[in-house]
Amino acid sequence: MDITKRAAAIAEVQAKYDDYLMSFPNVIGTGIGYRQINRQPSEELCLVVMVSRKLAPAKLPSEALLPDEVENVPIDVVETGAFVI
Repeated sequence: MDITKRAAAIAEVQAKYDDYLMSFPNVIGTGIGYRQINRQPSEELCLVVMVSRKLAPAKLPSEALLPDEVENVPIDVVETGAFVI
């Protein structure tokens, strides 16, 4: 699948799950981007979930853990800090 079609497919999933993902504590936004590995972008397009502070899964209650993927779209959790306008 070419990048434009893949991004469009991810955008549909993002729109469908945005309210659900935004309901998690610490989540401040969602977007489409490339998965980061060691703070470097990879070639894998994914649904990015931005958090103000990223915590180790062991430090979170199970109900606060974000899914690894939704509808076969991988999720990458990225710490961005708080957004200020």
